[in-house]
Order: sequence, then C-alpha cells, then structure tokens
Amino acid sequence: MGSLSIWHWIVVIGVVLLLFGRGKISELMGDVAQGIKAFKKGMSDDETAKAEPAKDDPVKTINHQPAASAASAQTENRKAV
Repeated sequence: MGSLSIWHWIVVIGVVLLLFGRGKISELMGDVAQGIKAFKKGMSDDETAKAEPAKDDPVKTINHQPAASAASAQTENRKAV
C-alpha cells in the first residue's frame, strides 16, 4: 500500500484531466513558461545593470574634514554672511 502502482497513477491523471480539462492544463503550462522567461529576463537585466553603472546618478562626495575643522569652518561661514 505504500507504493503506488501504474493503475493508481492512471486514475490520478484521469481525475486531473476531468477536473481541469486538456485546454486548462495547456494554458497553465504556457503561463508557467512565460513566468520562467520573464524571470530569466529579469535576472539578465539585473546583471547588465550591475555591470554598467548609471550615468545619471550624481557622484556623492564625502567631506573628509575633522570635526573640529568642520565646526570652525561653519563659524567662519556664519561670520562672513
């Protein structure tokens, strides 16, 4: 009883075909194939995006002044204004 014989599989396939019909199963398999294609395209788009950095993004610069220098620069800017 633990293993399924060929007759069990035939009955299961027959019930599935009766419930869903041949057309419904082929539509389902087509949808699965389109999903796989879209996934693969998305993965390849991600790889090309990583290889080519966007040119529209501005380069972020970091102020490397020590904290004391930055504070004194701010007070000098306030005095100048």
